Amino acid sequence: MTKLHGIAGIDEAGRGPMIGPMVICGILVDSDRLHELVEIGAKDSKILTHKRRLILKEKIEKVAAKIEIRTVSAADIDRLRKRTTLNEIEVEEFASIAKVLNPKEIYLDAADVIAERFGTKIGELSGIAAKGAIIVSEHKADSKYPIVSAASIIAKVERDYAIENFHKKYGDFGSGYPNDPKTVKFVRNLIRNGEKLPPIIRKSWKSVTRMIDEESTDQTKLDSF
Repeated sequence: MTKLHGIAGIDEAGRGPMIGPMVICGILVDSDRLHELVEIGAKDSKILTHKRRLILKEKIEKVAAKIEIRTVSAADIDRLRKRTTLNEIEVEEFASIAKVLNPKEIYLDAADVIAERFGTKIGELSGIAAKGAIIVSEHKADSKYPIVSAASIIAKVERDYAIENFHKKYGDFGSGYPNDPKTVKFVRNLIRNGEKLPPIIRKSWKSVTRMIDEESTDQTKLDSF
C-alpha cells in the first residue's frame, strides 16, 4: 500500500455554464510548504482578476508537489448526464484525482448539498479513506482553505484557456454562462438560424433547451400567419 503523503485540495471551474468544459484541479503540497500558499496570496479564484490568477498560477506551480487536472467537455457532460447527474460526474473526477494525489489530508469544495456525503463518496471511491486519510468536504471551501483556493485558481485559468481557444474558432460568445447576454445571444442566434449547435454547447442544459423551445414556438406562431 502506497504511503499517504502531504495535503491536497480539489476544486472545479465551469460547473454552471452552458458553453465549454468543466475543469477539475487537484493540488498536492508538502505539509511544511502549506504556509507558502498563504504567503503568495492564494484566494478564491472568483474574487481575483484574470491577470492576478495568471501570476498566482505560476507561483502555485512552484509550491505544489503535484498537480492533477481533469477536463470534462460539454459533449461528455451531455453524454454522461443521460445516465447520471452532474454531481456524480464530479464525484468520479474528484475521486480519480484524489487517488493519484494520495494525500494524508484532503480538502474538497463540495458539490453535493450534503457536503459530508460528497467527501464520503470520494474517500471510498478513491480508496484514500481506507488508508486513513483525513477528508474535509465543505461548501465554499475555496474561500476557507488556501489549498482549495490554489486548486480553484488553476482550474479557472485552464477553463479560461479553453474558452479563449473556442473564441478563436467560433467567435466571441462571452463567458459561456447563462447570465451573460453575449452568450445567450450567441446560442439563440444559432438556434434561430437553424444551425447545428457546436459540441462546445451543453445541449442538455435547461437554459439551452428552453431557448430551443422558445424559438420553435416563435417559429410555429410565424408559420400560422
